[in-house]
Amino acid sequence: MTQLSGSGPEALETAQAERAGAKFVWHFGRITRMGNYEITGTRGVTILWDEGGATSLRGQISEEQWEIFTLAFMTTGRIAVVSDYEHDGWMYDYRLLEAVR
Repeated sequence: MTQLSGSGPEALETAQAERAGAKFVWHFGRITRMGNYEITGTRGVTILWDEGGATSLRGQISEEQWEIFTLAFMTTGRIAVVSDYEHDGWMYDYRLLEAVR
């Protein structure tokens, strides 16, 4: 359990960064497409990353991730991931996923 030392988004961000550790890095992107494919019973999302590149994920999206993607898509379209994966591995790491205001 993480304990906040203040209130508001800054305290939450600080607590999350401390929990994640020094080797985790923030990466930002924009959701460009979302789909619910009834024939195959899967969902998909396409993300254009600020650092270059794009990813398309189809299937294997948890309910929690889908809610975050949907929230981001319906508001600013922006998401952020915090990842310790190197090279381009972070583009497929949705363990720590946030909708950005």
